[in-house]
Amino acid sequence: MTDKTVNVDLGARSYVIDIHSGSMKDLQGKLDRYVGAEKYFIITDKNVGALYLSQLEKSLSSPYEVYQIDPGEASKKIETYNNICTYIIQNGVTRKAAVIALGGGVVGDLAGFVAATILRGIKYVQIPTSLLAQVDSSVGGKTGINSPLGKNLIGSFYQPSLVYTDITTLKTLPQRHILAGYAEILKYALIDDTGFFEWLDEHAGGLLAGDPDVLSEAIAVSCRKKADVVARDEQEGNIRALLNLGHTFGHALEAIAGYDDSLLHGEAVMIGMNMALAYSVDRGYAPEGDLEKLRKHYKRHDLWPKWNKTYSADDMLTHMQKDKKNIKDRIVLILMRGIGKSFIAKDENAADIKDFLARYIKGR
Repeated sequence: MTDKTVNVDLGARSYVIDIHSGSMKDLQGKLDRYVGAEKYFIITDKNVGALYLSQLEKSLSSPYEVYQIDPGEASKKIETYNNICTYIIQNGVTRKAAVIALGGGVVGDLAGFVAATILRGIKYVQIPTSLLAQVDSSVGGKTGINSPLGKNLIGSFYQPSLVYTDITTLKTLPQRHILAGYAEILKYALIDDTGFFEWLDEHAGGLLAGDPDVLSEAIAVSCRKKADVVARDEQEGNIRALLNLGHTFGHALEAIAGYDDSLLHGEAVMIGMNMALAYSVDRGYAPEGDLEKLRKHYKRHDLWPKWNKTYSADDMLTHMQKDKKNIKDRIVLILMRGIGKSFIAKDENAADIKDFLARYIKGR
């Protein structure tokens, strides 16, 4: 596998995504080159820590401290954030310190928010260990925690100084989490790249089986696509909202699930993308043939999440009305005119959405 580098061009806030396969032996050199901190605060969860913390520690010659959280979405809350900040302050943080996020999306979002706010902002590094984090959440500077009222409602845009991606960490990832990460890769194809969709339809088997060449290519393509969008719209004022394809529906499902491990974020997005295209067909925006093509892709590669909690159209709509993208009382959705042809719909009627959801849920 050839190592790959993706540049995120944001002027003074630019950084690189280093994609490789191997140990972390060169990490200290990358930290010296791109970060230059005098001390590092490593934030990880107990599952990832058991697998990769010792490897990370052996790679460091700089002073460091470690804080481990409980794994899972339930840790992405104000109490955990406060505990981490207290620990870092008590252990001598200065503006020349930096945070290292070692883990998946929960750790990355939480650690990034800590870095963005402690001492009004210190540098941080993403070392994503899940496929979802490697292709999506570690890139673009979205940081935050959940509120009891909704997902990611507390946070900030704050760019890392380096994203250090080692695909060998995926070897220890449960297959369910590989599938969840694949949802975000598929998302980039559905947004604006029918060619990438066809490539995925051909190569998804190898990707899901852990083929390193297929994985590195899919990760690099996904990161380039996200980097391009972020460079044009860093704070989601316009086209960056397209990256939320499937997320408005998906976040509502996560809320219904109670943010527990019965439904992973990527699994919710997988369902949400199908809902988005089904709603697009229902409204006459997209051809039914494309929905059938997407469903065949799901079936061919066994992508459909095994989550069957009962919920209602009212449940869904209540949570969708709290989405960050909404404008006044109008629900903003990312919809499709077909595979690879997404658009931002800013004027969808809540009654139409509820009617669709009722019929969709009844037929699922």
